[in-house]
Amino acid sequence: MSKTLIIVVVIALILGMYGCSSYNGLVQSDTNVQEKWSQVQTQYQRRSDLIPNLVRTVQGAANFEKGTLVAVQEARSKATSINLSADQLTPENIQKFQAAQDQVSGSLSRLLAVAENYPNLKANQNFLELQAQLEGTENRIAVSRNDFNGAVKTYNQSVRSFPNNIFAGIFGFPVKGFFEASQAAQSAPTVQF
Repeated sequence: MSKTLIIVVVIALILGMYGCSSYNGLVQSDTNVQEKWSQVQTQYQRRSDLIPNLVRTVQGAANFEKGTLVAVQEARSKATSINLSADQLTPENIQKFQAAQDQVSGSLSRLLAVAENYPNLKANQNFLELQAQLEGTENRIAVSRNDFNGAVKTYNQSVRSFPNNIFAGIFGFPVKGFFEASQAAQSAPTVQF
């Protein structure tokens, strides 16, 4: 009977140690996803912070089309109102977040395209610097989204792999959503001369 008890205790200890190791691995992976999501939000916030300066510069340098400026400001407002924590990273929530960010991108593209018609604006150093900062921010956003998707991939593989999936279910580690290309990005833009 003592041999059986020792075997049961050893098996219980092994399972307990494996469970602790699996749990800690899931926590590390989840924390990495949270960090990457924070970086994505930081880059979007950076872009959002640049927009008012860009709009003021454009307003001051050009007799500008008001509808475009209003659209940029409204898109920025809507995008900044959607805040997701790392616990809310479902595919549906990420699509809502991305849709709001796509509206900002579209509005900025229209603003920059219309700005091309104003030679004094194109020569304005503040405008050129803000435009360069926005371009750099868009690149940072793309890198942050790629890093986030890499972290989500690693996390999801861990959560869905056996036997981690058992511990993930017990301790409440759900599968996270990826950033996906928007529907607008699925078709090539038409260029006309």
